[in-house]
Amino acid sequence: MTELQIGYAAMLEQFAPAEAVALSAYAEEHGFSGVMAADHFQPWVPAQGESSFVWSVLAAIGERTTGDLGPGVTAPTFRWHPAMVAQASATLASMYPGRHWLGLGSGEALNEHIVGQYWPEAPERINRMFEAIEIISKLFTASIAGKDVKHSGQFYKLESTRLWTMPEVAPEILIATAGPVTAKRAGRHADGLITVGAPLEKISMLFGKFDDGARDAGKDPSTMPKVLQLHMSWAETDEEAMRNALVEWPNGGMKFPKGDIRSPFEFEQIAKLVRPEDFEGRMIISADPDDHRAYIQKFVDLGFDRIYLHNVGRNQRQWIDVFGRDVLPKLKR
Repeated sequence: MTELQIGYAAMLEQFAPAEAVALSAYAEEHGFSGVMAADHFQPWVPAQGESSFVWSVLAAIGERTTGDLGPGVTAPTFRWHPAMVAQASATLASMYPGRHWLGLGSGEALNEHIVGQYWPEAPERINRMFEAIEIISKLFTASIAGKDVKHSGQFYKLESTRLWTMPEVAPEILIATAGPVTAKRAGRHADGLITVGAPLEKISMLFGKFDDGARDAGKDPSTMPKVLQLHMSWAETDEEAMRNALVEWPNGGMKFPKGDIRSPFEFEQIAKLVRPEDFEGRMIISADPDDHRAYIQKFVDLGFDRIYLHNVGRNQRQWIDVFGRDVLPKLKR
């Protein structure tokens, strides 16, 4: 069993890039193991206020830290051709050997519609993602072997080429999934799984499907990383923690699929309907660090190897201080 790692989720939607880099370094100094950062072109709501280029920020984080780092997640399907994501990932892995992982997802209209392509329904988005993963995997494998590769599929073409900058070991590919079919396909085609906080029964089901897919492909699922991003709101009072959730992260209280909404201003209007009770079962909101410890421990006990924590408030350094002292050391495998 691998050692438990608790990382920091750097929110590029909330913090300017230099501040996100500084916070990531500060988190590592206080016991966090690595950094996850999402690839967004826009924030969820205008109040969040930022949305910087994830690959530039990850490179800077790599210079300031020593732990793992990766995009959680990027969509190699609309804004990006899969070959460009493969090149970005291979370059980062060459700069920081053994530290970089590649988190991939099927995308959201919020970020992907900006290039003006047709935005298809979820099944096609998922099929596009798996074809993109095939291309990325082909490029990684061929480039390590010093060979060119090409691809002609339903959604993408790649003419003969290779990644001329390629590390000796390819980055692990982790697929974001929240449904059983995608989880099983992820087990077959990826190196690991990423998901977000959800009811434990649902995650247990996803693990089972992922493991089935891995075994179908002749892989041992016990050796494949299972990664979680966990949103939470901690502040000195329960009232402040709830205010932070409502103002900074109202999307955490929206109980419906958000993949088809195109604008932060649309999310802002929907956020007016979010009430404190909408966060129940979706995100822990508490001033008591031990409440958070107990909540995180449930996911540790379920079998996650790496958990990246996101405190939704602007009180990042205070939260890092408290959690580095009172929460992280008490979490046990």
